[in-house]
Amino acid sequence: MIAVEGTATRRSNEKSRAVGQPDRRVYAPFSLRCGALLIDYVLLISIVAISTLIARLLGGGARMAGGSAETVGLLIAVLAAVLDLGVLPGITGRTVGKWATGLRIQQVTGEEIGIGRAMLRHFVGYPLSSLPLGFGFLIATFTTRGRALHDLIAGTVIVREGTPVSVDATTRRRNT
Repeated sequence: MIAVEGTATRRSNEKSRAVGQPDRRVYAPFSLRCGALLIDYVLLISIVAISTLIARLLGGGARMAGGSAETVGLLIAVLAAVLDLGVLPGITGRTVGKWATGLRIQQVTGEEIGIGRAMLRHFVGYPLSSLPLGFGFLIATFTTRGRALHDLIAGTVIVREGTPVSVDATTRRRNT
């Protein structure tokens, strides 16, 4: 099912439209959002795994080089996490995973989220979403716009990239 917001007025840096026209954003389904998050986390875990392998090749923790390689790998993974999950979405509206799946993070008003809101969303909102056994993530399955707890905290929404599709156009295509 595709959820499309009814009539809302928004200001957008990317697309300007007249006030009062219907908002035709297509909200991302929960499964696609999970896939995007999985891509982001696999990217970060692969950095840690590769640095651990290099550390083991250099002698593990027994030698100074092995311990240093592991430490450098962890520092690179933390830096990559801040860039991929905070800075990149703040500037472009996408993480690597959201780019790969064709999704974009926006403010509820349709504006870019900015780095501060992206940091709040991921580094404060995600831990809070996972605290009560992941219930904060499951909220997305019950809200009309598919917003999880971290989206509610940061005032964001995840939309699909590309040409907006209305529910009527989708229904017509299926019926023909």
